[in-house]
Amino acid sequence: MGFKDVAKPHYLGHRERLRKRFRDGGPDALPDYELLELVLFRAMPRRDTKPLAKAILARFGTFAEAMNAPEDLLLEVPGLGEAAATEIKLIRAAALRLMQGEVLERPVLSSWQQVLDYCRAAMGFEAKEQFRILFLDKRNQMIADEVQQQGTVDHTPVYVREVVKRALELSATAIVLVHNHPSGDPTPRRADIEMTKQIVDAAKPLGVVIHDHIIVGKQGHASFRGLV
Repeated sequence: MGFKDVAKPHYLGHRERLRKRFRDGGPDALPDYELLELVLFRAMPRRDTKPLAKAILARFGTFAEAMNAPEDLLLEVPGLGEAAATEIKLIRAAALRLMQGEVLERPVLSSWQQVLDYCRAAMGFEAKEQFRILFLDKRNQMIADEVQQQGTVDHTPVYVREVVKRALELSATAIVLVHNHPSGDPTPRRADIEMTKQIVDAAKPLGVVIHDHIIVGKQGHASFRGLV
Protein backbone atom coordinates (compact mmCIF):
# COMPACT_ATOMS: atom_id res chain seq x y z
CA MET A 1 0.00 0.00 0.00
CA GLY A 2 1.56 3.29 -1.06
CA PHE A 3 1.71 6.47 0.89
CA LYS A 4 -0.64 9.25 -0.08
CA ASP A 5 0.99 12.45 -1.27
CA VAL A 6 1.13 15.03 1.47
CA ALA A 7 -0.26 18.36 0.30
CA LYS A 8 2.32 21.12 0.23
CA PRO A 9 1.62 24.11 2.48
CA HIS A 10 -0.20 26.82 0.57
CA TYR A 11 2.45 29.43 1.31
CA LEU A 12 5.17 27.61 -0.65
CA GLY A 13 3.57 28.52 -3.98
CA HIS A 14 3.04 32.07 -2.73
CA ARG A 15 6.73 32.35 -1.83
CA GLU A 16 7.85 31.23 -5.25
CA ARG A 17 5.48 33.68 -6.94
CA LEU A 18 6.86 36.52 -4.80
CA ARG A 19 10.44 35.56 -5.60
CA LYS A 20 9.63 35.48 -9.32
CA ARG A 21 7.97 38.90 -9.21
CA PHE A 22 11.01 40.25 -7.39
CA ARG A 23 13.41 38.69 -9.92
CA ASP A 24 11.38 39.96 -12.88
CA GLY A 25 10.43 43.41 -11.65
CA GLY A 26 12.81 44.26 -8.81
CA PRO A 27 11.78 45.72 -5.44
CA ASP A 28 9.48 48.31 -7.01
CA ALA A 29 7.21 45.47 -8.18
CA LEU A 30 6.33 44.63 -4.56
CA PRO A 31 4.43 46.62 -1.94
CA ASP A 32 6.07 47.07 1.46
CA TYR A 33 4.44 44.07 3.11
CA GLU A 34 5.53 41.69 0.35
CA LEU A 35 9.10 42.96 0.43
CA LEU A 36 9.03 42.42 4.18
CA GLU A 37 7.71 38.89 3.59
CA LEU A 38 10.80 38.17 1.48
CA VAL A 39 13.01 39.36 4.33
CA LEU A 40 11.22 37.04 6.75
CA PHE A 41 11.37 33.95 4.53
CA ARG A 42 14.85 32.88 5.64
CA ALA A 43 14.07 33.26 9.34
CA MET A 44 10.72 31.44 9.05
CA PRO A 45 11.05 28.67 6.44
CA ARG A 46 7.97 26.75 7.61
CA ARG A 47 5.44 29.49 8.14
CA ASP A 48 3.15 31.81 6.22
CA THR A 49 4.84 35.17 6.78
CA LYS A 50 2.18 37.41 5.19
CA PRO A 51 0.16 37.97 8.42
CA LEU A 52 3.34 38.75 10.35
CA ALA A 53 4.61 41.17 7.69
CA LYS A 54 1.28 43.02 7.81
CA ALA A 55 1.35 43.06 11.63
CA ILE A 56 4.85 44.57 11.60
CA LEU A 57 3.78 47.33 9.22
CA ALA A 58 0.64 47.98 11.25
CA ARG A 59 2.89 48.47 14.29
CA PHE A 60 5.62 50.61 12.70
CA GLY A 61 3.95 52.20 9.66
CA THR A 62 6.47 51.78 6.84
CA PHE A 63 9.16 49.40 5.64
CA ALA A 64 11.85 51.93 6.60
CA GLU A 65 10.42 52.35 10.11
CA ALA A 66 10.32 48.58 10.55
CA MET A 67 13.92 48.15 9.38
CA ASN A 68 15.05 50.84 11.82
CA ALA A 69 12.95 49.77 14.81
CA PRO A 70 14.87 48.78 17.97
CA GLU A 71 15.03 45.04 18.49
CA ASP A 72 13.12 45.18 21.78
CA LEU A 73 10.17 46.85 20.03
CA LEU A 74 10.29 44.37 17.15
CA LEU A 75 10.03 41.52 19.64
CA GLU A 76 6.81 43.05 20.99
CA VAL A 77 5.05 42.11 17.72
CA PRO A 78 3.21 38.81 18.39
CA GLY A 79 4.85 35.94 16.52
CA LEU A 80 8.09 37.78 15.74
CA GLY A 81 10.97 35.93 17.40
CA GLU A 82 14.66 36.60 17.77
CA ALA A 83 15.58 34.95 14.44
CA ALA A 84 13.26 37.22 12.47
CA ALA A 85 14.35 40.32 14.43
CA THR A 86 17.98 39.45 13.69
CA GLU A 87 17.17 39.08 9.98
CA ILE A 88 15.63 42.56 9.95
CA LYS A 89 18.65 44.04 11.74
CA LEU A 90 20.94 42.24 9.28
CA ILE A 91 19.16 43.82 6.30
CA ARG A 92 19.59 47.27 7.86
CA ALA A 93 23.26 46.67 8.63
CA ALA A 94 23.94 45.48 5.08
CA ALA A 95 22.18 48.52 3.59
CA LEU A 96 24.18 50.91 5.78
CA ARG A 97 27.45 49.17 4.93
CA LEU A 98 26.66 49.52 1.23
CA MET A 99 25.81 53.21 1.58
CA GLN A 100 28.93 53.85 3.64
CA GLY A 101 31.03 52.14 0.97
CA GLU A 102 29.59 54.42 -1.69
CA VAL A 103 30.54 57.47 0.41
CA LEU A 104 34.07 56.16 1.00
CA GLU A 105 34.75 55.63 -2.70
CA ARG A 106 34.60 59.28 -3.79
CA PRO A 107 35.25 62.79 -2.43
CA VAL A 108 32.53 63.77 0.01
CA LEU A 109 31.82 67.17 -1.53
CA SER A 110 31.21 65.69 -4.98
CA SER A 111 28.84 63.03 -3.64
CA TRP A 112 26.93 65.18 -1.20
CA GLN A 113 23.53 63.56 -1.79
CA GLN A 114 24.98 60.13 -0.95
CA VAL A 115 26.42 61.61 2.25
CA LEU A 116 23.03 63.03 3.22
CA ASP A 117 21.27 59.75 2.41
CA TYR A 118 23.80 57.77 4.44
CA CYS A 119 23.57 60.08 7.48
CA ARG A 120 19.78 60.01 7.43
CA ALA A 121 19.71 56.22 7.10
CA ALA A 122 22.28 55.77 9.86
CA MET A 123 20.79 58.20 12.38
CA GLY A 124 17.44 59.59 11.26
CA PHE A 125 15.37 56.89 12.97
CA GLU A 126 17.32 56.68 16.24
CA ALA A 127 15.31 57.10 19.44
CA LYS A 128 18.11 59.06 21.16
CA GLU A 129 20.30 61.87 19.95
CA GLN A 130 23.71 60.94 18.56
CA PHE A 131 26.60 63.17 17.57
CA ARG A 132 28.61 61.79 14.66
CA ILE A 133 31.69 63.09 12.86
CA LEU A 134 32.89 62.30 9.36
CA PHE A 135 36.66 62.93 9.22
CA LEU A 136 38.11 63.87 5.81
CA ASP A 137 41.61 64.01 4.35
CA LYS A 138 43.05 66.75 2.13
CA ARG A 139 41.28 65.21 -0.89
CA ASN A 140 37.97 65.43 1.02
CA GLN A 141 37.67 61.65 1.15
CA MET A 142 36.34 60.13 4.34
CA ILE A 143 39.00 58.50 6.51
CA ALA A 144 36.81 57.80 9.54
CA ASP A 145 33.15 57.81 10.54
CA GLU A 146 32.65 57.88 14.30
CA VAL A 147 29.77 58.34 16.72
CA GLN A 148 31.31 60.59 19.37
CA GLN A 149 28.45 60.89 21.84
CA GLN A 150 24.99 59.51 22.53
CA GLY A 151 22.54 61.49 24.61
CA THR A 152 18.86 61.64 25.46
CA VAL A 153 15.77 62.18 23.33
CA ASP A 154 16.52 65.89 22.96
CA HIS A 155 20.15 66.54 23.95
CA THR A 156 23.65 65.23 23.27
CA PRO A 157 26.67 66.57 25.16
CA VAL A 158 29.34 67.76 22.72
CA TYR A 159 32.86 68.57 23.92
CA VAL A 160 34.52 70.97 21.50
CA ARG A 161 38.04 70.13 22.67
CA GLU A 162 37.48 66.40 22.08
CA VAL A 163 36.16 67.00 18.57
CA VAL A 164 39.23 68.99 17.54
CA LYS A 165 41.62 66.63 19.36
CA ARG A 166 40.22 63.61 17.50
CA ALA A 167 40.53 65.40 14.14
CA LEU A 168 44.21 66.06 14.84
CA GLU A 169 44.77 62.46 15.95
CA LEU A 170 43.46 61.24 12.60
CA SER A 171 45.35 63.91 10.62
CA ALA A 172 41.99 65.08 9.25
CA THR A 173 41.99 68.42 7.44
CA ALA A 174 38.21 68.73 7.36
CA ILE A 175 35.20 67.33 9.17
CA VAL A 176 31.45 67.08 8.74
CA LEU A 177 29.39 67.22 11.92
CA VAL A 178 26.17 65.23 12.05
CA HIS A 179 23.51 64.75 14.67
CA ASN A 180 19.89 63.64 14.73
CA HIS A 181 16.66 64.97 16.19
CA PRO A 182 14.54 62.01 17.37
CA SER A 183 11.45 64.25 17.23
CA GLY A 184 11.74 63.94 13.45
CA ASP A 185 12.01 67.70 12.87
CA PRO A 186 15.56 68.60 11.75
CA THR A 187 15.16 72.34 12.37
CA PRO A 188 18.30 73.61 14.17
CA ARG A 189 17.96 74.71 17.78
CA ARG A 190 19.83 77.70 19.23
CA ALA A 191 22.15 75.31 21.09
CA ASP A 192 22.98 73.54 17.81
CA ILE A 193 23.99 76.83 16.21
CA GLU A 194 26.12 77.93 19.17
CA MET A 195 27.89 74.58 19.40
CA THR A 196 28.69 74.67 15.68
CA LYS A 197 30.20 78.15 15.95
CA GLN A 198 32.35 77.04 18.90
CA ILE A 199 33.75 74.08 16.95
CA VAL A 200 34.42 76.25 13.88
CA ASP A 201 36.29 78.81 16.02
CA ALA A 202 38.36 76.13 17.78
CA ALA A 203 39.23 74.18 14.62
CA LYS A 204 40.10 77.03 12.26
CA PRO A 205 43.45 78.07 13.88
CA LEU A 206 44.56 74.42 13.70
CA GLY A 207 43.86 74.09 9.98
CA VAL A 208 40.73 71.95 10.31
CA VAL A 209 37.79 73.06 8.15
CA ILE A 210 34.17 72.38 9.14
CA HIS A 211 32.44 71.66 5.84
CA ASP A 212 28.98 71.34 7.33
CA HIS A 213 26.85 70.43 10.30
CA ILE A 214 23.95 68.24 9.21
CA ILE A 215 20.89 67.57 11.33
CA VAL A 216 18.83 64.58 10.28
CA GLY A 217 15.37 63.37 11.23
CA LYS A 218 12.54 61.30 9.86
CA GLN A 219 11.19 64.40 8.13
CA GLY A 220 14.40 65.22 6.25
CA HIS A 221 17.57 67.12 7.01
CA ALA A 222 18.91 70.61 7.72
CA SER A 223 22.31 71.93 6.67
CA PHE A 224 24.49 74.57 8.32
CA ARG A 225 26.63 75.14 5.20
CA GLY A 226 25.58 78.77 5.04
CA LEU A 227 26.73 79.29 8.62
CA VAL A 228 30.13 77.59 8.50
